[in-house]
Amino acid sequence: MKFKNIFKNTSNMAAENTEIDQKIDDATIENNANEEQVVTEELSVEEQLTRDLTQEKDKFLRLFAEFENYKRRTTKERIELFKTANQEVLLAMLPVLDDFDRAMTEISKSEDEVMTKGVELIHEKLKSTLVTKGLEVVDVKAGDAFDADFAEAITQIPASSDKMKGKIVDVLEKGYKLGDKIIRFPKVVIGQ
Repeated sequence: MKFKNIFKNTSNMAAENTEIDQKIDDATIENNANEEQVVTEELSVEEQLTRDLTQEKDKFLRLFAEFENYKRRTTKERIELFKTANQEVLLAMLPVLDDFDRAMTEISKSEDEVMTKGVELIHEKLKSTLVTKGLEVVDVKAGDAFDADFAEAITQIPASSDKMKGKIVDVLEKGYKLGDKIIRFPKVVIGQ
């Protein structure tokens, strides 16, 4: 009977071992599944981080490009401002220069050569000072074709010949530009 009990105990133990082995196998399979899920989650986390990094790089590049455009634009505006900083003062001086030109025409008719020479020197000094500040005369003369981008037509008169139709007949007031920008258009009469 002892033998029977041992055999029974051994059979029970074998059954228990099989049951334990089954539980171990189940646990191993479950553990492997959990590890695969963790690996999948890790990959998705890595993918998510990679995606986030790519988005942040894109944002950074766009922001950097926008900042570079801003710097370029403000630099250009600053250069333009420096070029035209004297514009108001020069515009205020133009009527004085016009009066000076008319005075020179009348003074040159006088017989006093010393006074004419003195006023002419002052006139040239004023013009050269304004030229050093960037003021230039818009080159328009009688006989040139009229261009509305560079001159202002005050009136039209009948042309003396067919060649003068649509052309400048007379310049009433000089035009001036500061750098590339016309600050006062020449006033002209054109033939029709």
